[in-house]
Amino acid sequence: MEYFIAFAVGGAICVVGQLLLDIFKLTPAHVMSTFVVIGAVLDGFGIYDRLIEFAGAGATVPITSFGHSLLHGAMQQGEEHGFIGIAMGIFKLTSAGISSAIVFGFIVALLFKPKG
Repeated sequence: MEYFIAFAVGGAICVVGQLLLDIFKLTPAHVMSTFVVIGAVLDGFGIYDRLIEFAGAGATVPITSFGHSLLHGAMQQGEEHGFIGIAMGIFKLTSAGISSAIVFGFIVALLFKPKG
């Protein structure tokens, strides 16, 4: 049953993204930014943690989880280290994802001819 719930929640997030693309004619960059902000806002209200408990990977894999991680890390480190902790916390929880995106983007750019 856990797999079904994860699939349903992750699929619902994807459906919302597809609707934003098709109905509102947003670009993929706008949808991605919107989802990051939604994840951060939901984490600010304490809702995203409950969604992760309920859906597991269905809530941690989509891009909304990145916004959750950004805000979660900033709030956690901000409480411990003050103002400078906000910047430290953002990168502490998300550094692996950011680093991977940079490295793999560089490798793909070397292997294929980038456009634009």
